[in-house]
Amino acid sequence: MFRDNERHKTLSRRSLFIIGGQIALLSGLVSRMYYLQVVESEKFKTLADENRISYRIIAPKRGRILDRYGRLMAINKLNYRVMMVPENVNDLKQILEKLTRIIDLSRYDLLRLKRDIKRYRSFTPILLKENLEWDKIAKIEVNTEQLEGIFIDVGEQRFYPSGSAVAVVCGYVSPVTDQQKKTDPLFSIPGFKVGKSGMEKFYDIALRGKSGSKQIEVNAFGRQIRELEKREGEQGKDVWLTIDLELQKYVSQRLARESASCVVMDIHKGDLLALVSTPSFDPNAFNRGLTKSEWQKILNNSRNPLNNKAISGQYAPGSTFKMVVALAALEKGIISNRSNYFCTGSLELGDSIFHCWKKNGHGKMNMISAIAQSCDVYFYEVAKRLGIDAISLMARRLGLGQIFNIELSGEAKGLMPTREWKKKNKNSSWQQGETLLAGIGQGLILATPLQLAVMTSRIVNGGKAVTPRLTKGISLNKSDLDSSNNSKLGNFKNIGIHATNLDLVKKSMSFVTNSPQGTAFRARIIDPKYRFGGKTGTVQVRRISAEEREVGVKKNKDLEWHERDHALFVGYAPLSNPRYVVSVVVEHGGGGSTVAAPLARDILLKVQKTTKS
Repeated sequence: MFRDNERHKTLSRRSLFIIGGQIALLSGLVSRMYYLQVVESEKFKTLADENRISYRIIAPKRGRILDRYGRLMAINKLNYRVMMVPENVNDLKQILEKLTRIIDLSRYDLLRLKRDIKRYRSFTPILLKENLEWDKIAKIEVNTEQLEGIFIDVGEQRFYPSGSAVAVVCGYVSPVTDQQKKTDPLFSIPGFKVGKSGMEKFYDIALRGKSGSKQIEVNAFGRQIRELEKREGEQGKDVWLTIDLELQKYVSQRLARESASCVVMDIHKGDLLALVSTPSFDPNAFNRGLTKSEWQKILNNSRNPLNNKAISGQYAPGSTFKMVVALAALEKGIISNRSNYFCTGSLELGDSIFHCWKKNGHGKMNMISAIAQSCDVYFYEVAKRLGIDAISLMARRLGLGQIFNIELSGEAKGLMPTREWKKKNKNSSWQQGETLLAGIGQGLILATPLQLAVMTSRIVNGGKAVTPRLTKGISLNKSDLDSSNNSKLGNFKNIGIHATNLDLVKKSMSFVTNSPQGTAFRARIIDPKYRFGGKTGTVQVRRISAEEREVGVKKNKDLEWHERDHALFVGYAPLSNPRYVVSVVVEHGGGGSTVAAPLARDILLKVQKTTKS
């Protein structure tokens, strides 16, 4: 009996131990379940959602580019494109054969398709061709049953209504590079484009806007089941320019046959009303994708359509520089309006002879007549007495030799040499003959058409240091733009040139176009209301030998195009109360009086008649 009692006690202890273990295990299990279901519930809910919800970025609508009056320069238009879902295609080769009978698929299109098929999931739509015409869309829609996996999608495409006329100002957009795709999730959207040049590039972030997003419920394979939530993005901002679109198009048409550039500027505000470089290119071609032949045609064009000559072209200013020399001499007291020099047709300096453009000379010249008739000998004499440093200093005060940062890439600085500059950069001393060449705007001196427009503005606006601008504002209506415009005459500093001297030079520019002896008299405007003043310039690009001078200098029409002189003109209007300036450079165009002056006349007449305040 004792033994039975002991056995009973042993079993009871064992049972209690087992039961206790079970209770402990159950308690641990309950605790764990409580921890997972209550304490960590949000964490696991999130993990579950991540497995079932896909987040996708929505591309924002790109902002517009507008002219000073709100006229459209860059907009968005509908873009019809053909897409393919690879998993719905049984025979890729057969489908592509059928599709190529309707639309042209280049070798590049096919290579991109093969690359994208490997890169993306089979259910992801892949772009085949965009910018489809209506007849192509209709044919694809009619043959849908035979084109399995093919469908038409509608997106947006950048469009420039004025085409090449606005190319150097607006620039263009193009697809992001593979490297760029790594920097921003927005760039991973198929077909997304960014600004690559012009205002499109400078204001790309503002124009681009902010992306939206949507939550998509997907299955285990990543296929879309339904849309759960959508957050709209922020449309890109509009950029308002100072450009007058109608004037821009007019200038482009007038220069269309030349390799040329033109800048039209408001002398008081600094507003750039027209900025043109020809030949140009069609920015829409970059958007739709250039063919190899189109790209080669642009690259092989000797007149450089991709180069914005208005801001990056650097030229010897020629006789348009004579106003700079005249002002420097007047300020130094070296000359006055009564100072005379006698032009015999040449000037000797040591063993060298410096010729005037008029072989037999101009005779007795004062400053006004020397500018009006563009006498070289007069300015040789003045430059010799001035020295290069004084000339360069005045040039810089008038805006030459500097960059204005007008939001376009490629702006050149030009060159206003000094004795110190030559010693430092050429490791040689300055020669007096170089000073004489500088006196007529040749030699080492270089300026851009933009700088020449600024120079002329500062001369005729009373010596105010006006600077050019291309942007009026961002995403503002016209009334807001006008009220916020603080760039008025009184806000620019005075460059410190005596008003009397400025008036003398301005008067001499009037004689250029309105005096029978003036070099641009034939390009004058008869109507007193629209009369203008200015200065011609003709720049040699080849050296004329002594032998050629003896038998007669060849005319530009008898020379190869690249050997002809550059034609320049700077001018202002109206004569009585100046408001606008123009600078025109025609590469290898010939004479400034015969080629550039008539162009400038037409442009100044147009801007006076059409441009509003």
